[in-house]
Amino acid sequence: MSMPMFAAGDDPGASFPELLRRMGLQAVAPTSDASVLLTPHATTCIALRFADGVVMAGDRRATSGNLISHRSMEKLVQADAFSGVAIAGAAGPAMEMIKLFQLQLEHYEKVEGSSLSLEGKANQLSMMVRSNLPAAMQGLAVVPIFGGFDPRRNTGRLWTYDITGGRYEEHEFVSTGSGSLHAGTVIKLGHRPQITRDEAINLACRALWEAADADSATGGPDALRGIYPVVATITAQGWQRIGDDDLAERYVTIASEMRSRT
Repeated sequence: MSMPMFAAGDDPGASFPELLRRMGLQAVAPTSDASVLLTPHATTCIALRFADGVVMAGDRRATSGNLISHRSMEKLVQADAFSGVAIAGAAGPAMEMIKLFQLQLEHYEKVEGSSLSLEGKANQLSMMVRSNLPAAMQGLAVVPIFGGFDPRRNTGRLWTYDITGGRYEEHEFVSTGSGSLHAGTVIKLGHRPQITRDEAINLACRALWEAADADSATGGPDALRGIYPVVATITAQGWQRIGDDDLAERYVTIASEMRSRT
């Protein structure tokens, strides 16, 4: 291609798109679709209240588009002795947000000599989600669930968020992520006031089972690799993670029930 030459009256000026048009070429429009980056995303997390506190759970699969990028990601983590955070959305920013959140809670306790109130922790996380809004508008959204035991009210409490940092307290259960519709429906049908701890754990396990069965981005129990969802309870005794051996037995029971129906 030779160097383009224009007469004085036909000069396209400083406009590069106009120059391309004069040359019969077409500019490639920039895209803001973050999906082409194939950023790993966390998927389904749930939480529900029971008689003595809350149960929180999350599957282990992270996806990049239609690919499984990680099979054993932990989306539910302990925030402090009496609270936890479950995340869905862009995995990288979410994990960095959780690390910073844990550090802030520990720093506050060391400086003040007492822990922040549960509602204060929920507010702090809300501000962090709000600070991620520019990234969220580019497709790197982080949508957490926060839950814990409130010693001032002697009960478990749950909060959900939107990408703008909006904070909403839920009184029974909450779900987020790609499989949230299926998991939330299971919990809605099975939840009742004053449900016991064991019943709440079973309900959380079944909710994630059904979500994995209907949503390709949600990972189910993987007995071959020994990978099971992260499930924890938070009560007046604090955070307690449910062991994989316990979860394996519960999922064997669920599988047996499912087989008996077919």
